[in-house]
Amino acid sequence: QAQLEESGGGLVQPGGSLRLSCAASGSIFSIGTMGWYRQAPGKERELVATITSNGSTNYADSVKGRFTISRDNAKNTVYLQMNSLKPEDTAVYYCNADLFFKSSSYSPMVKRVYWGQGTQVTVSS
Repeated sequence: QAQLEESGGGLVQPGGSLRLSCAASGSIFSIGTMGWYRQAPGKERELVATITSNGSTNYADSVKGRFTISRDNAKNTVYLQMNSLKPEDTAVYYCNADLFFKSSSYSPMVKRVYWGQGTQVTVSS
């Protein structure tokens, strides 16, 4: 019914910047909260940042002041601008979104949580 497609990962030196993008596509009625999570080798997946449909944001303490989450509702896309990157930011970054579906005007709205396939971010000199 839908998919999330991420882009923008790569290799960057410490102190550098990267911008991740995640576009939702498919038969989507509306999109709720969107977010980014990350998983480093040997560690559990953790929240990086989220943004609600009206633009309220939430950040992990480890990225506050360095990362900025934003969204373009017209393009069904969420972004993560990452500045002042550190080696400990190295991880696979996953996009997450609450997608709502409604097959007809008489049908109830159904919420499903979707994940992207992940994009590798490596911070190393």
